Amino acid sequence: METNYRDRFAALGASDRRLLVAMSAVSLVALALGIVGGVLTALARGGLIDMIPNTGYRFLTVHGVSIFFYWLFVAQAALLLGFSAVENGGGLVRRRLAWTGFGLMLAGFVFSMGGAHMGLPLLYDGAPAMAAQTPHALLVFNLGYLLLGLGLMVVPACAIATLLEPRRTGRQERLTGVGFALFTWAGFLVVTGFAALYTFLPGTLWALGLGAMPANHGTNWHIVFHNMHYLPLMATVILWYVLVRHLTGVKSVFGDRFSKIVFSMYLVFVPPTSLYHMFLEPDLPGVVRVTGSLLSLFVSVPTLTAFLIIVASLELHARAQGGRGLFGWMRMLPWRHPATNAIGVAVLSMGLGIVFAFVLIQEQLAPLLSDTFFVPGYFHFFTVGTVSLTLLAALAVMLPAIGGRAMWQPGLMRWMPWLVLAGLLVFGAAGVAAGYLGVPRRVIDVAYRSEAPALWQGLMATVGIGGAIMAAALALFAAGVAISLVPRGRTASELRDLTVAWQGSAVRPGFTAWVGPVSVLVIVVAMYAFTAIGFEMMQALPVTAAGGGGH
Repeated sequence: METNYRDRFAALGASDRRLLVAMSAVSLVALALGIVGGVLTALARGGLIDMIPNTGYRFLTVHGVSIFFYWLFVAQAALLLGFSAVENGGGLVRRRLAWTGFGLMLAGFVFSMGGAHMGLPLLYDGAPAMAAQTPHALLVFNLGYLLLGLGLMVVPACAIATLLEPRRTGRQERLTGVGFALFTWAGFLVVTGFAALYTFLPGTLWALGLGAMPANHGTNWHIVFHNMHYLPLMATVILWYVLVRHLTGVKSVFGDRFSKIVFSMYLVFVPPTSLYHMFLEPDLPGVVRVTGSLLSLFVSVPTLTAFLIIVASLELHARAQGGRGLFGWMRMLPWRHPATNAIGVAVLSMGLGIVFAFVLIQEQLAPLLSDTFFVPGYFHFFTVGTVSLTLLAALAVMLPAIGGRAMWQPGLMRWMPWLVLAGLLVFGAAGVAAGYLGVPRRVIDVAYRSEAPALWQGLMATVGIGGAIMAAALALFAAGVAISLVPRGRTASELRDLTVAWQGSAVRPGFTAWVGPVSVLVIVVAMYAFTAIGFEMMQALPVTAAGGGGH
């Protein structure tokens, strides 16, 4: 069956399976380190544990580097290779490129973690000014990012060669919708790798005594951060598109050609919108700020369009199977599979993340909010609720299949994404409120020797509690996925009844899909509501955000 990824992963050769297992294991180790660093930072900021500021910043550095750079991108690379291999039908082509790229990324991870424990904590942007007295620490830290960037340029070359192999051998006239999506994903990874090299090479040369201290590191960081911010969202939508076909057998009712157009939109809309990350730069002309705000409104166009395609396709097929009511058709989805629950939570989190992202990209609000806890408050809806849970959902499909065993305790695992969401809602609500009230982003002790408003500490304690719940649930879900890396225990056939098969259902005239458009309408209304709240509170902020380097 074309959409049965379980059988297609199981049919991969031993060499391909070893590579995918190794890359997945490293990505999960990075996730584990990031979770530990994140929860300790959240508890320290909430005043729930006592920690000197430098130690707190050290944990914050480990959290940001491990999660944002290595978990998100090593996992993406593994999944890109895995789905490219099964899309080809004959496994990976030029596998040595993949092993070389993975080796570079693994070496980068070692260097980055080493650099994070040297000198002053550099946080995840590695600003050279922070290492003015310890250039050797910046050298080690930046070498990690440079090796990661090289790996992100080499690994996709293997995926691209694999995807083009059926055309080269005459087995395929054109890329399928999934193949085109994977091809686009690979291309974007290459661009991101190059952006990482461009951003961190000047600081490395300075640390080696071969160049001047970079004067424009902040601007370059905004560009690479923007790519690394939105590339995982594109990967997320692609994985939704692929996993929905696996879990339900449903293809896009709009056809492959329209899906290809939507995935191409990321190349058009994402790169020019990086301007909004620079709104804190004091010398940025007013006309550029306004232009950046207008352009940034388009950044969610491809994501929302792809969301509409997936939800409309599911709704129409479910209604053809007897689903009734505005939301009643959702009961027909395969909720017994943990991946379905992870995707459901990811969709809800994306909606919340987009709402607050629209608030932040506005030219008048960005200078007041970008240096407050509003940013981590909303951003975790993307990094944890949307992207991380989707990557784990994809690994929950791929790893049991290539390992020849069933997922560990699927009945328990399917509840973990919802517990993650519960913690995330507490974390996000308190974090966004703290941002509106001016709580700064990168300060471990927000009490300011009891001179700050008392409400600040209460909100940050709530952030710590929500963060601990979110981290515990995410760690358990990731551990359940990681158990699939252990040699075979039970047979993977035990998961067969966790999916549904709608391939034979016909979408007949008369069925309509309302949930997707209604969801977008709710997002737009919420965006205006939270923007209005932001403008009302602008003058009441106890601390005015200022300075450079918004993200």
